[in-house]
Amino acid sequence: MDSEGYVTMDREAYVPLAFGGVPVHQRLAGSVDELAARVLARLVDHVPVYGTLPAEQLRSETQRVICQGIRAFIGVLRTGELPDETQLQVLRQSAAKRAEEGVPVEAVISAYHVGAQECLERMSAHATPEDLSQVRTANQLVLRFLERMTANVVAGYFAERQAAAGEEQSARQAMLTALVDGEDVRVTAARWGIGLPACYLVLALAVGTHPDERAPGVSPVIARQRKLRRLRVELERHAEGQVLSALTGDGGLALIPYGTDVALLADRDWNRLATAVSHMSRVAGVDIVAGAAAAAPEDVKAAVRLAEEVRRVAVSAGREPGVHRLGDVLLEYQLMQPGPARDALAELMRPLADRPELLGTLRAFLDSGLSRQLTAERLRVHPNTVDYRLRRAAEATGLDATSGADIMRVRAALSAYDALSARPGAADGAADGGTEAR
Repeated sequence: MDSEGYVTMDREAYVPLAFGGVPVHQRLAGSVDELAARVLARLVDHVPVYGTLPAEQLRSETQRVICQGIRAFIGVLRTGELPDETQLQVLRQSAAKRAEEGVPVEAVISAYHVGAQECLERMSAHATPEDLSQVRTANQLVLRFLERMTANVVAGYFAERQAAAGEEQSARQAMLTALVDGEDVRVTAARWGIGLPACYLVLALAVGTHPDERAPGVSPVIARQRKLRRLRVELERHAEGQVLSALTGDGGLALIPYGTDVALLADRDWNRLATAVSHMSRVAGVDIVAGAAAAAPEDVKAAVRLAEEVRRVAVSAGREPGVHRLGDVLLEYQLMQPGPARDALAELMRPLADRPELLGTLRAFLDSGLSRQLTAERLRVHPNTVDYRLRRAAEATGLDATSGADIMRVRAALSAYDALSARPGAADGAADGGTEAR
């Protein structure tokens, strides 16, 4: 025996195993076809995927592969040697074909184990008490045989899967590039054999930082990759087809194929998208602010530009996590366009540049529907502190957020100020958590 307890064979000294005085490889060699039929019947009955294969494939290719496996085992019993590289190469090629056909790897491995069981049962039927040591040796050979076969099945299977995944990734990347760059996407789709949807839902994502990325002793790289994987998996789960994406830990772009023409999109479609993003946020454990647009395949380039602008505006304006379309940020979007009016509005907020708690309170007050109580709860301060800060902001800017006449100008000035300072609204609110009453 070797160090692992397996039986090792001396090629020159090996004597073929015999049960009842007859070499077992001879007993099996005379019934290969019968054994293969029994293995196939057991697979169809007990491994669901085999029951779904075409009858012609079962009778021809599947049964042929089973026969090959049985003959390989007979060779082991006859010589005491495990399959050589030539035999293993045939095995790997067969496993690769199963991967290409979509047969699960566990089903492929099951075929070899069921075949080994059939062979053992056939041999054991002829064993006598005097054959006990030979039965033990036969069991050891079966284990070594299955170990070698399983390792090579897995290697051949996943080599094909990796090659297929690489080709699929290349096709997705080519499609994404063609869509974003405004190329003739139909030519690219035809080249890669990809069907085009009625439209794409375009998401430009701003993804927050997961707590694990900043936790002491935790690898930020691993935490970031874990977050990314969850985002991708959840996005694919809610999509009807292959999502085309370019995501990083901070966000990125996703094109979701959709079966409805752009002109026919309704609130239920956008609500469905919002639900998908909400699930992504929950599963990944991060806040997501998304700009969204929709376009026919040939118009995706412009939709990507719009979605990215909407995302930028939503983030700069301190909008809540979720999906935002152009109609949701029309005022902010327009006020953030370059021009003298924007610059003049931004100057109104300039006196508060060094007072982030006042800027944060203004934003919270507007987002809370002008409610002092809700603003205080959101900022975790006393309502009197909210009043004090609003008065100080009014004194510095000349704009009173509590006055109906000034509310629109305050909103516009904040939007313009954010556009020029390029600072997310949430950043200002982070410093105003004091609890002192004034």
